Amino acid sequence: MFTRKTIKPQGKFIFITGASSGLGRETALFLAQQGFQVFGGVRRAQDGETLAADCKSGRIKPVIIDVTDEQSVKAAASQISDTVEGQGLWGLINNAGICISAPLECVSSQLLRHQLEVNLIGQLAVTRAMLPLLRTSQSARLVNVTSGLGTVAIPYLGAYSAAQFAKEGLSDALRRELAPMGITVSVVSPGAIWTPIWGKIALEGEQALSQAPTEVSALYRDTYLNFLRFNEQGARDSRTMPADVAAAVFSALTSEKPKTRYRVGADIRRGALLARWLPDAILDKMFRPIVTPVPSSKEQQHV
Repeated sequence: MFTRKTIKPQGKFIFITGASSGLGRETALFLAQQGFQVFGGVRRAQDGETLAADCKSGRIKPVIIDVTDEQSVKAAASQISDTVEGQGLWGLINNAGICISAPLECVSSQLLRHQLEVNLIGQLAVTRAMLPLLRTSQSARLVNVTSGLGTVAIPYLGAYSAAQFAKEGLSDALRRELAPMGITVSVVSPGAIWTPIWGKIALEGEQALSQAPTEVSALYRDTYLNFLRFNEQGARDSRTMPADVAAAVFSALTSEKPKTRYRVGADIRRGALLARWLPDAILDKMFRPIVTPVPSSKEQQHV
């Protein structure tokens, strides 16, 4: 029987950003449990203390980092370098991210810049800072966590999709540029999963509507709020769990020949196929109900 060769995690150092909650926290704890020495990137010292306390193996060391702050990124790299010394860093998992959801007409330039700063520009800043440590290690791994929305863009998540599409492209270029150095690059793309990010999505989306001109927000409010409810319920009902994402990241870090892409969840695998094979006109028709107002009860009576 064929058995895929794997690399033992014991004694190897990895760094994961966005480890204070959600997918990042679950992945950090899982990787530490499997034997990795984990640097968990968090923005607040309190989150780092909680993360370390919840790690039964004691193999998580919190690192304070704001991926949008170059000085913070450099300080994190220096801290990690002092710990790993000549061994280097086996893996970097770029997981930190936010999701800005709103009709694009209601997304201010400031909001869009913030989305791109966190999910794209900050990811490259972290990668640049950690590459010398990755090169020190033999056959190091770079894992970029994106989303199913990096393959298919849907209404009211355009800003987030723009960042994720760009991160997919960044990953492809990095994979080809770093291959001669022995660094493999994998993308882990989760589908819908219930995590604390959903509460933030609704709050920030409603704020974006409130900051747009009234005549503009009125055009979208009903369909957008309905979309938020439907999307959140879809995440709650999803059978994909954070543990599935953690397992995919672990595979990317330990497989002798890691995949270039790990699609986690039936919905993202289905979406990738549809995006590849269906014409744009058919995809547009599939998404049309999202932006189509639901008739009121009075309107339905007159139909």
